Amino acid sequence: MDEIKFICECCGKEHVSWPALTYNSPSSYHNLSDQEKEEIAVIDQDFCVIKYSDQEINRFIRCVLIQKVNDHCEDLEYGFWVSLSEKSFQDYLDNFDNKNHETQYFGWLSNYISQYQFSNSIPTTVVTKSGNDRPEIFPHQDFDHPFVKDYYNGITKEEAEKRIREMLKN
Repeated sequence: MDEIKFICECCGKEHVSWPALTYNSPSSYHNLSDQEKEEIAVIDQDFCVIKYSDQEINRFIRCVLIQKVNDHCEDLEYGFWVSLSEKSFQDYLDNFDNKNHETQYFGWLSNYISQYQFSNSIPTTVVTKSGNDRPEIFPHQDFDHPFVKDYYNGITKEEAEKRIREMLKN
């Protein structure tokens, strides 16, 4: 891991940047066999489409989520995948190179974070940004899940560093 040192604007001390915790694919793609990945899926850095034999099609885009860290000057960044409806996916794809496109979509978080148990996906609002930055996701605050509570309440620096260490092991 390359370390990036910087002088923090909020405390004036030198810090080393935390890496973003990124997922290379949505869980649905990750769980496919190698043969299925070849036959029914397409993935690149920003998009993933899985076409199942029963005509079901799953569409995913890559997004970011910023986790507030309560006792530190830096927040923790995640690189997640979110599933979108066909209409939202097509709109995002059609406007992918439009630097002025700003909108919101409904999406489902499509990665599972090892620190949490998941029985269902978490609903999110996907917010595109001008300048072609990756969209940012915001979990729906009324969804009852520990990840959502931690998102809105923040986590400790100790917890953030634990998550980074766990992700770097994998």
